[in-house]
Amino acid sequence: MRIVCLLTSILLILSYTPSSAQGRSAVRTMPPATSALPYDFLARDLDRTTSPVTDFFTYANGGWIKRTPIPPEESSWGIGHLVQEDIYRRLRKISEDAAVAKGPAGSVTQQIGDLWYSGMDSAVINSQKLTPLKETFDRIDNIHTTGDLLRVSAALHRKGIDVLFSDNIGQDDMNSEKMTYQLSQGGLGMPNRDYYFNTAKKPAQVRKAYRHYLFLIFRRLEHDSIAAQQRAEAVFRLETRLAKASRKLEDLRDPIKNYNKLGLDALGKLSPAISWNDWLKDMGISGPDSFIVRQPEFYTALNTELAGTSLADWKNYLRVHVLLAAAPYLDGRSYAEYFQYRRTLTGAAMPRPRWKRVLDAEEGVLGEALGQLFVKEYFNAKAKQRYSDLVEAIRSAYEQRIKKLTWMSDSTKQKALNKLSHITKKVGYPDKWKDFSSLKIDRSSYVLNMQRAAEWWSDYMIGKLNKPVDRTEWDMSPQTYNAYYNPNNNEIVLPAGIFAVPGKRDEELDDAFVYGYAAASTIGHEITHGFDDQGRQFDEKGNLNNWWQPADEQQFKQRAAMIIKQFSEFSPVDTLHVNGDATQGENIADLGGLLLGLDAFKLTDTYKRGDTIGGLTPLQRYFLGYAYAWLYQERKEVLVTQLLTDVHAPARERVNGPVVNVPEFYEAFGVRPGDKMYRADSLRVSIW
Repeated sequence: MRIVCLLTSILLILSYTPSSAQGRSAVRTMPPATSALPYDFLARDLDRTTSPVTDFFTYANGGWIKRTPIPPEESSWGIGHLVQEDIYRRLRKISEDAAVAKGPAGSVTQQIGDLWYSGMDSAVINSQKLTPLKETFDRIDNIHTTGDLLRVSAALHRKGIDVLFSDNIGQDDMNSEKMTYQLSQGGLGMPNRDYYFNTAKKPAQVRKAYRHYLFLIFRRLEHDSIAAQQRAEAVFRLETRLAKASRKLEDLRDPIKNYNKLGLDALGKLSPAISWNDWLKDMGISGPDSFIVRQPEFYTALNTELAGTSLADWKNYLRVHVLLAAAPYLDGRSYAEYFQYRRTLTGAAMPRPRWKRVLDAEEGVLGEALGQLFVKEYFNAKAKQRYSDLVEAIRSAYEQRIKKLTWMSDSTKQKALNKLSHITKKVGYPDKWKDFSSLKIDRSSYVLNMQRAAEWWSDYMIGKLNKPVDRTEWDMSPQTYNAYYNPNNNEIVLPAGIFAVPGKRDEELDDAFVYGYAAASTIGHEITHGFDDQGRQFDEKGNLNNWWQPADEQQFKQRAAMIIKQFSEFSPVDTLHVNGDATQGENIADLGGLLLGLDAFKLTDTYKRGDTIGGLTPLQRYFLGYAYAWLYQERKEVLVTQLLTDVHAPARERVNGPVVNVPEFYEAFGVRPGDKMYRADSLRVSIW
């Protein structure tokens, strides 16, 4: 189990003095930015036609948003994309140089170069059409029994195609020293169950596009229109039944309810249509004494479908999922048909350039190999030390906050402090790199390279079973613009990419900005995940273990209920609201990070001196630095997808939601009763 934080992530502007602010606190009137003032990129992004007391997100980021349209090939655009553009340029050079160098077989240079070459050779890809998939389709054609179906399905799982259900190798939530085989709901073509049932306009459009895409797949497989339509509808009905048996997004957040340890006999009784001994053998797994079944009722329903659905429908279902997974790496027609469906999820008007898509594929399978070359050039020891020290400043701030809590007993406080002290920090890049030398990558077929890479990763993960947990391992590459908290390891992982600011060297960034941008939105956020609705249920060793006194647990739930209510009131698009329950962990982490970053910032000389930069006080720059971390605009389609499938609220809500709970925000921008950003004391959320 890992909590990932997607961070999903310039002109001079005249000062703004809202009429409602005249005669009131002068802090509401921002002085003009001038080119003589250093580091004024925050001031240049302000929308001074909007008051910070009305809509802080728009005030902070609106200037940039107004002058920066979303590129037609993108579904959203913001800070994460700007950082990624820099990273793309660097990785492209690394890949092109590797393709020319033609390194020794099995070397990182050879693998990166050949994968890049195979992905960029569109002439060969288009000439091959579906030929690289012939062996897989032949195996599907030769399915005659349920046993055959399961055998082929296991082979597809090894290729990274999760048909029927989802599985993975991960730490046992109750015993973090042990790696276990874990089984979850899955097997759907659309992102999750809600897309099969939600009647809102946008999900209905996605559903219609997906059904048409199924039809196009069967036309591509040389069926006539009538047969193609019949097969498409049969597959859609099958997936709808699987979706009906799947848990909703918010129901996946409870680690206790989603932890069910079963032995082989019990698993066989749950789904007797599956010979689990044969499945394990086909997957290359030997001898697990137990399984973690996340959603047992799904396997009961799957058993019914395996017993009652025709093999013809199951075979067509497998064909669909093979093409759905392979389409990004196939010929132009395959990708175009796939993109027409996907655009209803993203809103992008055109595909992204091929070179970016190939780099994304490289990142997915060889990200850490790329990272070995990346960090040599782009993340120095001084920057690593700055952010390592920042982690400790946030840890100290959290320690003081826990000690001062009035709602928590001393017994629970001591355990919370113990867990906090044991949080491991990983900053920048790993000390030990993965060995990819056994992965076969060549220049013959892009899609087969991707499938072989998936098989390599499958073997790599299976190889962890029955071995000690490697707590030094990273699950993100150094160049990733993201970060995560892993409750099983009680660790925060902060790749080098997450600290980047477009067009700026690290030494150019002032402390007020850095404490908002990095300390609050990333470091404090990730540490708080150790104490959110999910993370708080794990102890200092990473085990699912309730260390809370009952009264303290009840207090936490009451306070969390307030943030659930607050975010459930937001309606970012059409009639859809933020799912306050499903997003509560991220919202708790955002608020916690904002408070921790502020506590740590107040101890700095920058805060104490109070010097302005770009006409902004240190306190204002702190909150604007936090908002800069959510400098995003999104198309309606991707907003809908996010609301239905993501545990993160949209960017605007991730700014406006937490800041109204922080008293210093009111001080910084002169927020008063009657302002839209004002929230009465009794309604402000206070957890950590």
